[in-house]
Amino acid sequence: MTSWLDGTGASILRFIDAYTVRARLFPAILGAAPALAALTLLISWKNFELSNLIATLALLVLVYALSDWARKAGKDIEPRLYQEMGGKPSVMMMFRSDQEIDPASKDRYRAFLATKINRPEPSTAVEQNDPETAKSFYELTGTWLRENTRDAKKFPILFNELVTYGFRRSLLGVKWPALALNLVVVLICAGLLWHRWPANVDDGSAARIAVVLIVAAAHALYFLFVVGPESVKTASRTYARQLILSCETFLAGAKATRAPKARSI
Repeated sequence: MTSWLDGTGASILRFIDAYTVRARLFPAILGAAPALAALTLLISWKNFELSNLIATLALLVLVYALSDWARKAGKDIEPRLYQEMGGKPSVMMMFRSDQEIDPASKDRYRAFLATKINRPEPSTAVEQNDPETAKSFYELTGTWLRENTRDAKKFPILFNELVTYGFRRSLLGVKWPALALNLVVVLICAGLLWHRWPANVDDGSAARIAVVLIVAAAHALYFLFVVGPESVKTASRTYARQLILSCETFLAGAKATRAPKARSI
């Protein structure tokens, strides 16, 4: 029995990994904050009854649905953001015309990555006269880097930048559904206040509804003025830069492998 529980717990932890929690689940919780506040505050939890079970299941389903929506919606807006930025950052930063990373370092990275994908690196002339060929090369190098930097312990800075990008992208993906859900919650709360006023104003329900309305107001302000495409673009470029700089780890490892061993005395 204990081994079964241990195995189940390990499976859950593997499923709910750090990226899923921070980049998908957290945006979903933020997006559903007014609805979550309404469900937790407006339902009595003194006695666990059928309504409490339904509310708990509704909370879980709502968060799961929004996290799935956030991922899909975030991925859907990526092409438009990349177009506005002039291309995928991890691709465009490798061009010699981009000054985000110093040219000498990028020369070393190109030479290294060319050996990994078994393709000749594009020259300056190719980048200028045939940019699509250069983009194809840099797309392949970016794929190789992403596939070989999945170890969060070995590449912690890169992982944190990936999480930041995923978090902001998911938030932008749920922005308008979250605001629509916010409006629904506000209308329901307003209706409850109108229906109960002035009766039952001393049973605490009015205070709980006021708390939900405060959460809804803060939620709306956050999504309207903080969540936007520019923050996602910034995180995208920061992640892309760190992804390219991860070449240094591979190059350092290659140097260590080639270094001659000290002779024993």
